[in-house]
Amino acid sequence: MASAAAGPVAIVGCGLIGRSWAMLFASGGFKVKLYDIEQQQITDALESIRKEMKVLEQSGALKGTLSADQQLSLITGCSNLQEAVEGAMHIQECAPENLGVKKKIFARLDALVGDDVVLGSSTSCLRPSELFAGLAHRRQCIVAHPVNPPYFVPLVELVPHPETAPATVDRTHALMQKIGQSPVRVLKEVDGFALNRLQYAVISEAWRLVQEGVVSPSDLDLVVSDGLGLRYAFLGPLETMHLNAEGMQSYCDRYGEGMKRVLKTFGPIPEFSGATAEKVHQAMCAKVPADPEHLAARRQWRDECLRRLASLKSQMPPQ
Repeated sequence: MASAAAGPVAIVGCGLIGRSWAMLFASGGFKVKLYDIEQQQITDALESIRKEMKVLEQSGALKGTLSADQQLSLITGCSNLQEAVEGAMHIQECAPENLGVKKKIFARLDALVGDDVVLGSSTSCLRPSELFAGLAHRRQCIVAHPVNPPYFVPLVELVPHPETAPATVDRTHALMQKIGQSPVRVLKEVDGFALNRLQYAVISEAWRLVQEGVVSPSDLDLVVSDGLGLRYAFLGPLETMHLNAEGMQSYCDRYGEGMKRVLKTFGPIPEFSGATAEKVHQAMCAKVPADPEHLAARRQWRDECLRRLASLKSQMPPQ
């Protein structure tokens, strides 16, 4: 396993994901340059990071061994891309999820960097072979897709394209581990990577169940939050199968035909619009009104739940 290279990190884009990456890298002791084209965006991001780190420190949830002030001293802003990436050993792009926008950013980065830096993208679903096509440094390019909110959900999907150098994957894997994340290697390119393919499969069937009147939107969410989600916080679906019988082969022998029978009844891909969308929207708004204040409060509650869950998981004995 390659060790994480030493040196500063550059974050391109200082929205929610960019700010989260900056905090994570600072928690690992890395100097971070946070780049954006608008100076006000940088100023706002640095202030947001300062406030959040102080709250995390006060609640005992700050990552790493450094104090909030020590971590904050590692993060600086920069509105000049060339200055931001100078000397960086890892550059993490966090621009809006638009192929054209991201390709323009990587074209600029390609012209600025040397052969010793990893170019990572935070894209959640754009194919890396399309994103990095034509770049001179494409062997140094990789998707490192975090999960929102990255500070509390440690998974990072590492998705190479066919020309990504194995050393790029190894080095990024080691870097993610160093900052306390949980990297997984997606071994070949596929739409949606692994996480979103699983997530969209669940969302699709959830939508069909509501659309067909099988269950209400609120009860559907309970099926996950008070059912599947509790198991899946500690065990993946494959290990769940393994433990719910006398091993995986036993599970397949016992339940395989039943699973296939049910799977054959799954309907077509939903449109995610019309009457069902309105029904789900009304149900969600009854629980959490869709205004900025209520949504922000609910996200804060969600993040605190995830923080406590992460703390519990860290206390469990390793298996």
